[in-house]
Amino acid sequence: MTTKLTTEDVPQPVVPPQSPTGQDANKRTIFMVFAGLIVSMLLSALDQTVFSTALPTIVGELDGVNHMLWVTTGYLVAVTIMMPIYGKLGDMMGRKTLFLGALTVFLIGSVIGGFATNMTWLIIARVVQGLGGGGLMILSQAIIADIVPVRDRGKYMGVMGAVFGLSSVVGPVLGGWFAESIGWRWVFWMNLPIGIIAIIIAATVLKLPKHDTKFTFDVWGTLTMAVAVTSIILIASWGGVEYEWGSATIINLIITAIVFSALFVWAEATATDPLIPLKVFQSRNFVLATITGLFIGIAMFGVLAYMPTYLQMVTGVNATGSGLMMFPMVVGLMGMAMTTGALASKTGKYKWMPIASMVVLAISLWLLSTLTVETPLWVLLSYMFLLGAGIGLGMQILVLVVQNSFSDHEVGMATASNNFFREIGASLGGAFVGAQFTTRLTDLLGERMSALGPAVASAMGGGKMDMNSLTPARVNQLPDAIHDVIVGAYNDALTPVFLLLIPMIAAGFVTVMFIKEVPLRAKLETAE
Repeated sequence: MTTKLTTEDVPQPVVPPQSPTGQDANKRTIFMVFAGLIVSMLLSALDQTVFSTALPTIVGELDGVNHMLWVTTGYLVAVTIMMPIYGKLGDMMGRKTLFLGALTVFLIGSVIGGFATNMTWLIIARVVQGLGGGGLMILSQAIIADIVPVRDRGKYMGVMGAVFGLSSVVGPVLGGWFAESIGWRWVFWMNLPIGIIAIIIAATVLKLPKHDTKFTFDVWGTLTMAVAVTSIILIASWGGVEYEWGSATIINLIITAIVFSALFVWAEATATDPLIPLKVFQSRNFVLATITGLFIGIAMFGVLAYMPTYLQMVTGVNATGSGLMMFPMVVGLMGMAMTTGALASKTGKYKWMPIASMVVLAISLWLLSTLTVETPLWVLLSYMFLLGAGIGLGMQILVLVVQNSFSDHEVGMATASNNFFREIGASLGGAFVGAQFTTRLTDLLGERMSALGPAVASAMGGGKMDMNSLTPARVNQLPDAIHDVIVGAYNDALTPVFLLLIPMIAAGFVTVMFIKEVPLRAKLETAE
């Protein structure tokens, strides 16, 4: 049975039964809760990117180059596995205790990392952080659904999307700065004061509807999902990097992923209380919004993963400088995410936003595919701004579409399922972009270096050129002829990849056209 909570001023956020009464008190409470959620979401999002620039320094000090990849992969695997678990448990048990627990686990992982003396403990720390970080991402979005009706939720989701985009660029910049100045351990220590503030806010201000639903935990579904997710992420992380795509390791991982994905579907079809109920796929809007969000994620992470390297090689800036050059994209993303969120809340109209997102993304990817080594920097940065605007137009609105497709007592499961599939898809999409880029780069460098003749071997120090040794600093010290060849190869290897993404965006445009614009609910409901 469900009951509707009433409000005197729809579409103002509805006050849950446990919340203070009165419009001013309600606004203050929501503001405080939202601040705590934003801080928590920022912590989790930053930890997905902050290690990208600090990692070389960390593994050098801990003598663990061979295990470097696990520092990021361990966190990503744990986050992805925990997303649907937190979503399901939040719907069944209530979200406040889970949220506080996720924050605590995340901070414990940060302490372990801060004191790590070897790579084993560092990897353990990252996994523990991920076990909490998955909850921070999902529960933050679901908690907003507990206290704010869908009609008024857009402006909050827009800010969340902006924070996520900001962390994608700020993380690498912070990581590089910590590694070069006060020490890499501050990548972990910075989480403690921020996380403690978030815990205090959540413990004292957060008032949520309580759930006392009896359920049977989906053990078999969780285990099969964990194996499938781990295999998929390892394929995306290792393929073409640690192992050749045709190697026995990658082939075995692909077989494992397929088998356990099938077992997971079977487990969910037979479970009493499935982790991800198959009924979510009966919702047209859920399926279409998730697929479209997946396409946006591939475009976003494909550019984020390789554009900093491109900027370093082509413009000659250092790692921190290339990170700062990504800010135009973040400005476009933040501005558009907050604008569309506010418009969705004000007008109730939202379908045009992801449609426009696909159009702007296609245009920006085409423009990026036209880059040359002579392109002025301001032109490149304007293209990045346009890409960010395209992402901001659709990213968080699609989450809102998903939440509006399910009752409020299922919103955690729906949000987690949406994020879960988007995370998996973005990982595979990033692997696709990386495979295309590295393959083209290897071929172009081989062809163009050979064309220069024997002088190359002498200039490169003799012997066969090592692709892995081509750092921006070393390239800048090479003779002009060789420097120009390498820079040109990086440009010509990456820019066509952007063009390959356009058909995917076109498919997203077709997909989003079939989303039904269901009126955004102006009142909250809670399960009794």
